[in-house]
Amino acid sequence: MGQNIREIREKRGYSQDELAVIMEVNRSTISKIENGKFSFSIDYLSKFSFFLDFDLTLLDNKI
Repeated sequence: MGQNIREIREKRGYSQDELAVIMEVNRSTISKIENGKFSFSIDYLSKFSFFLDFDLTLLDNKI
């Protein structure tokens, strides 16, 4: 799932640093999520969905 989030972030033109500032988290958190090294909650998924402007169902087939 982290790889999917990375692809969406990159398509939207955000760096990890930029997204971290917008989401008010550390850049290392973004990196860990994208690399599958961080277990995250639905709250994080909701934040990604909101800030990157995508429907969570896009991830449904890949979870």
